[in-house]
Amino acid sequence: MSNSNLSAEYVFTLKCPDRLGVMARISGLLYDQGAFITEVSQHSDPYTNTFFSRLVFDDRVLKENIASLSSKIDDLAKEFEMDFRLRETSYKPKLLLAVSKFDHCLNVLLTKWRSGALPVDIVGVVSNHEDCRGLVEWYGIPYHHLPITPETKPQQEAQILGLMAEYDVDLLVLARYMQILSDDMCRQLEGRAINIHHSFLPSFKGAKPYHQAHARGVKVIGATAHYVTADLDEGPIIVQEVKPVNHTFKIEHLVHMGHDIEAAALSHAVRLHCEERVVLNGDKTVIL
Repeated sequence: MSNSNLSAEYVFTLKCPDRLGVMARISGLLYDQGAFITEVSQHSDPYTNTFFSRLVFDDRVLKENIASLSSKIDDLAKEFEMDFRLRETSYKPKLLLAVSKFDHCLNVLLTKWRSGALPVDIVGVVSNHEDCRGLVEWYGIPYHHLPITPETKPQQEAQILGLMAEYDVDLLVLARYMQILSDDMCRQLEGRAINIHHSFLPSFKGAKPYHQAHARGVKVIGATAHYVTADLDEGPIIVQEVKPVNHTFKIEHLVHMGHDIEAAALSHAVRLHCEERVVLNGDKTVIL
């Protein structure tokens, strides 16, 4: 069909019960259909007996269209009890960012998006405060101020979900959004919401983790990007970043250093998710 310079590229990510011949059948199908494989990564988990793989291929010699190939993959998926995702690599997932007052994670995401370093489409920012409006609107992105109180929490969350539906959002990113999502919202967003916690989980959960870490005299501090679940700070971990510290560091030094770590961990996790490299494995993740 098209030559290699003009070919469309696709990413195919899957998981299924592990058994002999899974990869052989998958690669055989792609070969038979003329899918030109350019990248492969895989993992077989002996504890959950689950197979995971991520393949990238292009259509330079594809025998039929991608819809036909997708239909054949679907047939194979039924045989192997396989969950899979297939999309063109040029697709930019739509992101809605949520923030409260601290803007360091938000600013890094916006900077990487604007420079093209983060292959996403940021469609809006929601906040329960007005503090970040100027920054967001400078980037030309809609800013939605959605105040929240304990009494209005259901209505405010419904507004967020409404914006996600309106913009056809693929991923909600909590960029230091200092509100706990309700159990119902967490269930609705399973695998579609990423949070940054300013601690190296599972240590120092909850509020003021840097103060907790300082009180314990830790030798490293860190940040954890994870999927949001109804269990606070317990979601499957995607990325963790750490830096060494010592007894001379004051709490404010830990906080300032932590801002850089948080921003790096969150932007890395968003990239991995949007490149279809993260697959859930129970309470854990596999990064392909």
